[in-house]
Amino acid sequence: MNDGKDSRNLLVRLGPKETARGSRSLRALTWVVLLSAWSLSVGLASAQDALGEDTNSLHGVVVNSITREPISRALVASPDNRFATMTDSQGHFEFAFPKTEAGTDGTRGDGSSRPSQLVARKPGYLTDPDQDLQLDPGAKEISISLAPEAVIVGSVKLPTAEAADRIQVEYYRREVQEGRARWVLSGTTTTRSNGEFRFAELAAGTYKLLTRELLDRDQPALPSQGEQLYGYPPVYFPNATDFADAESIQLVAGQTFQADLDVVRQPYYPVKVAVANPPLGGGVNVSVSPRGSHGPGYALGYNQQTHMIEGLLPQGVYTLEVSGYGPPMTTGTLNLAVHGAPLGATMTMVPLQSISVNVKEEFSTAENPDNLAFYKSYGRLRGSRQYLNLLLEPADDFGQAGAVGLRPPSGPNDAALVFEGVAPGRYWLHIDSGRGYVASVTAGGVDLLLEPLVVAGDASSPAIEITMRDDSAQIEGTVEGANASLSAANILAASLVGVSTPEAYREFAHVYFVPLPDSPGRFTEVVMSPDGTFSSPELPPGAYRVLAFKRQQTDLEYRNPDAMRIYDAKGPVVHLTAGQKEHLTLQLISKGE
Repeated sequence: MNDGKDSRNLLVRLGPKETARGSRSLRALTWVVLLSAWSLSVGLASAQDALGEDTNSLHGVVVNSITREPISRALVASPDNRFATMTDSQGHFEFAFPKTEAGTDGTRGDGSSRPSQLVARKPGYLTDPDQDLQLDPGAKEISISLAPEAVIVGSVKLPTAEAADRIQVEYYRREVQEGRARWVLSGTTTTRSNGEFRFAELAAGTYKLLTRELLDRDQPALPSQGEQLYGYPPVYFPNATDFADAESIQLVAGQTFQADLDVVRQPYYPVKVAVANPPLGGGVNVSVSPRGSHGPGYALGYNQQTHMIEGLLPQGVYTLEVSGYGPPMTTGTLNLAVHGAPLGATMTMVPLQSISVNVKEEFSTAENPDNLAFYKSYGRLRGSRQYLNLLLEPADDFGQAGAVGLRPPSGPNDAALVFEGVAPGRYWLHIDSGRGYVASVTAGGVDLLLEPLVVAGDASSPAIEITMRDDSAQIEGTVEGANASLSAANILAASLVGVSTPEAYREFAHVYFVPLPDSPGRFTEVVMSPDGTFSSPELPPGAYRVLAFKRQQTDLEYRNPDAMRIYDAKGPVVHLTAGQKEHLTLQLISKGE
């Protein structure tokens, strides 16, 4: 390494001419260094600008759907977990999404790694059912709402000093399925040593609460002959004796409901029911309920070795419904009166019924195979099996019966429609058709479009008679103001590939065609097109109320006239005749916003 003296000596030794040439070279080198530094700084700035151009940011806030207050320390993430962050103390969050080549790294093919959805989560909060989680590609700021959980807390009190730490508590939630409300078991817990219980993370809705029966622990495990046994029968909140009379608990988001239950100690008596013709090798399911009221709470068991239904029940009148899973599949029903003494009885099981279906076709056009909707793995079906799909759905909230479908064909030439293994009970007949519409359905003179099918255990059920026609009607039209609710992303996606994704399906308005009470027709739901228009499929002639909602309605109890009265002034009524095409202009309904 040379110091400054060596540099000066070098200049002296070179002489005047060489010295001038060296000075020019040094100046040139200096300019090269300066130019390189300038180029480097420009390059860095350009790279930074390019980085800014190749990224896009999104910021937002997570709020309480009820109070609109910000929620801190909430996790905000994409559904695939490629992006995630926590909100700050003010509920704010921010993402920077780098751009990528279209169609790579999970992108949507637009060159951006930005996800199509963001979700938020935090203990004590639930997803807001009315929150639209779809992201607009051009959005710079969004708000995500979370619904505060509802909670049911309470205690079970015993009439003695015994700790109530073994009593089970259950809650049922009222849910709408196929247009009818049903009670669905949604949670169970066991009380703590002090008798307290807690159900958390509950959504707004309607609930019922009960305790399960429990034998008293202050008695020997193997009582001597004739010794009285005691237990605690079910209690249905607040103090009802059966599920039907229990109070419905209406919960709103963020509510804490106090539900205390007082159980009563009562004598229990042995019950034994002999099964005269038990199923061979199959299981048996036993349902016990107070007579005249289906519901949970009581239980008896089946002894496979002795073929006896056994257990303990307090004094009262009960209905036993028994299903044997065969072969053959059998059923039995027995009413029991327990009055202060051991009870013995005998039950005779009967085979489940078979119900035939006859179809009368009154079609005005020839069969079009391209329009037939139902095909199976065993090849093309024959007759009305080609286009009809039938299902018997239980009409009661509780009971042994389950949904029953048509038996499969026995061979390629089997066109018969038959329900096999139908237990006693009440059923609604659900019909899907790929051709025409159902003009009438009867069984033994009962109109099954308006009334349920009743299947008795002691008599054969008449055949179901269906008449099919194809002189259908149609409703088309527009939904005013619906376009304002659509994002550019979903309009583009729908126009390219149709409304096929759950996100796009959720964002487009939904139109419902609801038959009026005592009017023939078929409930139908369609999704609005991106241009704000809609068109129904073929509809049976009849009277319909037409409703348009911004979002899909999962709790529309359209089979309950009382529940549908709130929409009497919110949608037009159309009386369709055969072959008619009606045009409507609909207004969006605020419910579900």
